[in-house]
Amino acid sequence: MYSIHTPPAFRRVAKKFFKTHPDLRSRFKSIIELLRNDPNHLSLKLHLLSGKYKGLHAISLTSKFRITLIIKFDNKSIILVDIESHDEVYK
Repeated sequence: MYSIHTPPAFRRVAKKFFKTHPDLRSRFKSIIELLRNDPNHLSLKLHLLSGKYKGLHAISLTSKFRITLIIKFDNKSIILVDIESHDEVYK
C-alpha cells in the first residue's frame, strides 16, 4: 500500500477545483483509494509526462481531467501535485 501526500499547494488547487466540480469529489476519493492500493491499475491510466511536466506522472480522474503526481516507487509514496484539464496537461 502506498502513502498519499497532499501538500498545501495541492490542497488549495483541489479546494478550488471541487468548488467548481463538486460532483467529482466522490470519484476523486475512489481514484485515490485505488491509487493507494495499486498505482498501476489499468483503469487509472498511469503514465509518465514529458515537456514542462517531465518527471511527473498523470492519472485520469475523468476523460476530461487529470491528476498530476509524483510517485516514489522505492518508498511507496505518492505526492499529489495538481488537478487539471486534459488540455492543460497536454498542451
